[in-house]
Amino acid sequence: MPHPYILAHDLGTTGNKATLFDAVTGAIVASVFETYGTAYPHPNWAEQDPADWRRALYLGTQRLLEQAAAQRDVTPGDIAVVSFSGTMNGALAVDADGVPLRSAILWADQRGIAEAQLLAEHCGEAQVYRTTGTRVTPSCSAAKFFWIQRHQPELYDRTHLFLQVKDYVAFLLTGVFASDFSDASNTNLFNLETRTWATDLITTAGLDPAKLPPLFPSTAVVGHVTAEAARHTGLLAGTPVVIGGGDGACATVGAGAVHPGDAYINIGSSAWLAVTARRPLLDPEMRTFNLAHLDPELVMALGSMQAAGGAFDWLERLLRGEAEGGLHDALSLAAAAVPTGAGGLLFLPYLLGERSPYWNPLARGAFVGLTMTHGRPEMARAVLEGVALNLRLILDALQAQEIEIPTMRLIGGGARSRLWRQILADVLGLPILLPELVTEATSLGAAIAGGVGVGIFGSFAATDRFIHVHEAARPEANAQARYAELAPLYRAAYRGLEPIFSQLR
Repeated sequence: MPHPYILAHDLGTTGNKATLFDAVTGAIVASVFETYGTAYPHPNWAEQDPADWRRALYLGTQRLLEQAAAQRDVTPGDIAVVSFSGTMNGALAVDADGVPLRSAILWADQRGIAEAQLLAEHCGEAQVYRTTGTRVTPSCSAAKFFWIQRHQPELYDRTHLFLQVKDYVAFLLTGVFASDFSDASNTNLFNLETRTWATDLITTAGLDPAKLPPLFPSTAVVGHVTAEAARHTGLLAGTPVVIGGGDGACATVGAGAVHPGDAYINIGSSAWLAVTARRPLLDPEMRTFNLAHLDPELVMALGSMQAAGGAFDWLERLLRGEAEGGLHDALSLAAAAVPTGAGGLLFLPYLLGERSPYWNPLARGAFVGLTMTHGRPEMARAVLEGVALNLRLILDALQAQEIEIPTMRLIGGGARSRLWRQILADVLGLPILLPELVTEATSLGAAIAGGVGVGIFGSFAATDRFIHVHEAARPEANAQARYAELAPLYRAAYRGLEPIFSQLR
């Protein structure tokens, strides 16, 4: 193949982004997006129809190939490998033929609160954390598997395997059942040290380990495009398919965090702060957790929060009302004119409960310190600062594990905001580095996994060739000192309100 290309599918919450990368330069050749919806049949439930994933895979690939042919004369035979990224900690039950038995339960689904409590009682919360690197939480897949077993026992008995979204679409292309270490590591059922299913935990919990898929490194070629899949997609039958990884792990590689100590923040609707390490960083307070990196020699230690860009979107919708058009740009400009500290206004961004550092699904959002002098500008800045201050709590928890973090990379939609970049630099006390592909990092990570898998790249160090960063913000002394004063007040505001949250209905 004179000039290979890599096709990466990133199956996110709102749709599938199919991106074709030039394997020589790392440039994006073509990209298309196929949307799908999410159903919320009950409070705290979130489900998707896997038929929508199948449609997005097939149609997205067709449209991508058409675009690539028109723009660069790329043919299906020029594609060296197909790889995947997808949302993590879901649950899709399939039969032995790979036919879905029900709609898929998503990462955002919180129905398994009781099941997570039972898992902690059966296995011991501390033991689960030590083994898997992840605390027991209804967000993880185990609680969702357990919920199906308890509430839909006949369906559970018919289930051949539980898959994640990228595992299912990889099956559609290859006819092979497989998952990877990174997705497995966010189930509460994976031994992070041995890179195997934690069979002892699984059986103690009362689940059937035979219902979990075979595991492979993220770079493994798990199969090839079948003749049937070729008819649906336009791909060449026999094209290698690499399993890829969960979106968090792929974003880590796409941010260039492939060496120990590399750290980054991803700000989308939610957010997380992660650092690459050689060994799991186990926090005595279990504020943070650990996932398998795409590189099998590494892990990513991180803390995640539920509402980040989503909190700013909420404020924009609240202030806009029924008016036509958006207020994002106007709010950002207004917030930039407000001094550090938002005029003494604090915002707790716990609009969807919270994961790190508090792991409290009952937490609520709050403005603290409102006065008649506060308006839209102060509220907008307080939201940006509140997200940054919660990320500071996550950073503090990680740094307490004696890992050195000299700089912080920033990806995701929030990376486009110059003001937010500066606030993060001042709150964290770290220079903020901006990669070129801030919104395509997850797709790029999946593509690099694919390239390593078929030998185009020798290792994940190939990211250094493609990911160029520049310093986008540096801490300003006065602002940094002001946020150092606000950080303990922010923590105290949560602690003061915490007893009230559980009583609100």
